[in-house]
Amino acid sequence: MARYLIRRTLFGVLVLIVVSLFTFIVFVKLPTQDPAIRLAGKHPSAQQLALIRHNLGLDRPIYVQYWNFARGLIPWPGFFLDPKVYYSWYNQVPVRTEIASRFPVTLVLTLGATVLWLLMGIPVGIMSATKRGSAMDRTAMVFALVGVSAPIFWLSLVLLYVFHFQLHIAPSTGIPEGMSLWQAVWSGIFVLPWISLAITNAAFYSRMVRGNLLETMGEDYIRTARAKGISERRVIYKHGLRGALTPVVTMLGLDVAFLLGGAIITESVFQLPGIGQYALNSLYTDDFPAVMGVTVVGAFFIVVANLAVDVVYAFLDPRVRYT
Repeated sequence: MARYLIRRTLFGVLVLIVVSLFTFIVFVKLPTQDPAIRLAGKHPSAQQLALIRHNLGLDRPIYVQYWNFARGLIPWPGFFLDPKVYYSWYNQVPVRTEIASRFPVTLVLTLGATVLWLLMGIPVGIMSATKRGSAMDRTAMVFALVGVSAPIFWLSLVLLYVFHFQLHIAPSTGIPEGMSLWQAVWSGIFVLPWISLAITNAAFYSRMVRGNLLETMGEDYIRTARAKGISERRVIYKHGLRGALTPVVTMLGLDVAFLLGGAIITESVFQLPGIGQYALNSLYTDDFPAVMGVTVVGAFFIVVANLAVDVVYAFLDPRVRYT
């Protein structure tokens, strides 16, 4: 197990390097505005532009620029997203400072939505599988079809229109200045964002749980458990559901990691100052250090989530062994 973890950790470092390289290449090849012109203001002189490009390192060869950014990514205390390299070209604020200040908002959004879609999706999937062909099963499948088909931006706008503008029972978008994060949570600002994220994911998870549980309930060890006289409830929840949830763990790890990297659409619609909104604003302003920082942080969450899922597999399924 230790050898496996070391091997996967080294592979994760390689993934982060590849992600940073591709991000750098794409940004360099895009026809973006020269950041020196934006920083210099109106009517800059040639000397001013040359000085700004030199300070930003833009007058150096491409491979030197990449090495400068790659060196600042070293995940060592005090050096991860080195502020001497990773500072915003737009407002001169260190990227890791911005990410650290915005991460709690994204974390609250992710955790609340995750709990909500699990409480919705897994029970619906179980009921649909255990009552196959019933009216409950058909209703659950209609919910799953609608939830999977609804675009997240459309669903967010519909919820905002109905519950805020029409019924006036939900607060407006954004967190008012001076309000703490916990005050925003208790005031209900995150309720609609949680619901908009949870509906789509709950629909997908309910379909996955239903299909996996139906397949698992046809296995030989399930028939053996029934033949031993074990109650149907215990057969379903102790034996069947444990095997059916293995693929769900995979998707849960990836979905949570993806949202921690920034729920761009949801944060933009509801004006939540999280990592996703920061990434979108950075793309609008061609702020490469911020784009690189957010991209690598998001990739880091996904790599860690994959490793955590593999470890959890060994506890969910005794047949899984790592050598």
